[in-house]
Amino acid sequence: MKKSSVFEWHRQFKEEREDVQDDPRSGQPKTQRTDANVDRERTLVRSDRRLGVRVIAEELNMNRETVRQIVKEDLGMRKFSTKMVPPNLTHDQEQRRLHILSDLLRNADMFDRVITGDETWCFQYDPETKRQSMQWKKQNSPRPEKNTHVSFAGQEHACVFLLITRGSFTMNSLHKDKW
Repeated sequence: MKKSSVFEWHRQFKEEREDVQDDPRSGQPKTQRTDANVDRERTLVRSDRRLGVRVIAEELNMNRETVRQIVKEDLGMRKFSTKMVPPNLTHDQEQRRLHILSDLLRNADMFDRVITGDETWCFQYDPETKRQSMQWKKQNSPRPEKNTHVSFAGQEHACVFLLITRGSFTMNSLHKDKW
């Protein structure tokens, strides 16, 4: 304890102070972990389970560590990533895939020279990242799910083949306009 603090306490006891507890102070309480704040946070998390600790802290004007403790300890929640599940193809998607494959089989002579090939769907959208898809859940609640692909108008099927031609390698690709 500093010398100045000792003199200050000595002066206060000379002026007939009887207890050593601090006097009540004005301003923000020492802890923000109150029942009212737990209820406010519970309401906010239930309204949007994807909010992060930083956003909740800013929204409620609270300390980030206090927000984290309330969510984990008082509300018993953790952040879970969504589980990727394969999409069910629609009838139109199945028909399009069959049409593409039948066109490829009509050009079967090309496959005599193929070393390797691959096909993929190229989507024209920004997929949601794993971090963006995380949600607050209780330990025993089921994990959220989302499809691995979302169908958009801007998608294209591409096939790429590595071919042998006259002793050298070439790479050919088929695009929608060549099918």
